[in-house]
Amino acid sequence: MHMRKFAAILLAVLLALSCAVGGAEEENQTVAGNSVVGQVTEVDGAQITIQLGELLASAPAGDGQPPQAPADGQPPETSGGQAPGDATPRDTAPADGNAPNAPSGQTPDGNMPDMPGQNFSAIPGFIAGEETLTFTVTDATAIAVESADGTSDGSLSDISVDSILRVVFGENETIASVTVLYLGEGGMGGPGGFDGGAEADNGSAAATIDEDGAYTSGTYTSTGDDENALRIDGATVELSNIIIDKSGGASSSTENGDFYGANAGLLALNGAQVTLDNITVSTSAQNGNGVFSYGAGTSVTIRNSTITTLNDNSGGLQTTGGGATYAENCTVETSGNSSAAIRSDRGGGTVEVNGGTYTTNGTGSPAIYSTAEISVTGATLTATNSEAVVVEGRNSVELTDCAVSGNMTGTYGGDSSENIHNVMLYQSTSGDAEAGLSSFAMTGGSLTANAGDMFYITNTEAEITLTGVNLTNSADGALLRVEGNSSERGWGAAGQNGAQAAFNAVSQVLTGDVVVDSISTLDFNLSGGSTFNGTINIVENAQGGAAVDGNANVVIGEGCTWSLTGDCTVSTLENNGEIIFNGFTITLADGTVVSD
Repeated sequence: MHMRKFAAILLAVLLALSCAVGGAEEENQTVAGNSVVGQVTEVDGAQITIQLGELLASAPAGDGQPPQAPADGQPPETSGGQAPGDATPRDTAPADGNAPNAPSGQTPDGNMPDMPGQNFSAIPGFIAGEETLTFTVTDATAIAVESADGTSDGSLSDISVDSILRVVFGENETIASVTVLYLGEGGMGGPGGFDGGAEADNGSAAATIDEDGAYTSGTYTSTGDDENALRIDGATVELSNIIIDKSGGASSSTENGDFYGANAGLLALNGAQVTLDNITVSTSAQNGNGVFSYGAGTSVTIRNSTITTLNDNSGGLQTTGGGATYAENCTVETSGNSSAAIRSDRGGGTVEVNGGTYTTNGTGSPAIYSTAEISVTGATLTATNSEAVVVEGRNSVELTDCAVSGNMTGTYGGDSSENIHNVMLYQSTSGDAEAGLSSFAMTGGSLTANAGDMFYITNTEAEITLTGVNLTNSADGALLRVEGNSSERGWGAAGQNGAQAAFNAVSQVLTGDVVVDSISTLDFNLSGGSTFNGTINIVENAQGGAAVDGNANVVIGEGCTWSLTGDCTVSTLENNGEIIFNGFTITLADGTVVSD
């Protein structure tokens, strides 16, 4: 989701609305589309009183724009990439355009890394202010309830004292919508299991290996709550021909499962060096990630093995906290929601995959969700009910000679509220991914979109490079969409959350439309004899944000061809190749009209 993942729904909100106590005059602050966040202090029938405040999600103060990359195009040097581990980002934010953008990640111990020039809040949570707002819920007020599994329709009965609400104003000072927010276990939103300030809790283990050695054959099982079937703790271990079966056991905290490996089939941690050959892993518990590599210095190498997970929040290969995972010729299949086959989360790390087949069947479950440095060569990557690949924040995916396909259904907790797509690069405000350059590079192989846009970029600085990839868009979506979003899912502040993107096509055939909105920028470059059949157009930002310059800068390299399929608008055009106008025109930012 995004893709995506609802282990938590956190907000990064700077309160911009000032409402008088007890429902007195609100000084024209109830503008349609604006929103406030508050804790319920009283429920009197349909009349609700909330204590206004802020929900902070470890976001740096700033101007609402992702930081600019240095001139060399490289991401800034910081202390490790962080991000959520699946397709559906956690956060939502107000539509008032004042939410801080581009958070940093956290280190595995829960502390914020030192980064010059940025100020970070404390742990995520609600901070009450001094003012209250009293409003009335009517039959026209849409009520929603967030949970670890997504967002569902709600009713007045779901609103109770201590609930944390997001209230969105409609026309004429009416209340358009009320959302009961999910802060998770220990929070004051909906019920659930995310506590952004908690220390690492890896749960327990049915069996633990903490001495160096080689082990052949054997079966490791678990049905316990928050329990690994097998844990490798700080040891150098070789395991072959073993079976790991995590067939039961509840997860008490989605955070501990997603970030720290609680309830996983196999968990390696504390600098363990693990080699796995010809093993079978199966899990059927929530947070039942198959093989989990956690923490800096921990390394898992897995070859010729099979991983199958059935429940939600259960990735195949999971890497967090700076760990490393190396996979060769593995078969991985997941069936739950929020269960990427190749998955990373808070703290990021390094993942290298060679060969194999990786399949997801759940919604919000891309084949790859990256909050790390992930490279895959010669693999088949298939998401049957989700987008194919998601990159969040200052992280990357590099694919070589892979067969990749996605089919985002938009049925998972609001996935369709922003965009249907196949590959997404974005920044949420969950506090799990450092702000910076999101990178997707693919050489050779094939990339198929069975639904929506081929590429979607929002609320981040991003670079996409394609070299000789066979692209197929079986849907009617755009080739590339670079634009802001409504901020309803916490992806920056509405009207300020555009993207700054570079799209590089090398020896590439491109077909489709390119759309960039007025608060975003795109450098679109054709080289190496590439051909592009389609349009490029600049459109107004849907949230009315202030336009920026240089929205679409196009460079057609020597030996490259752009064949127009409709009229186009771009900022600048450098043509060193050939343009086939087909009776259409290109209008530049200075008003110049280019035609044949």
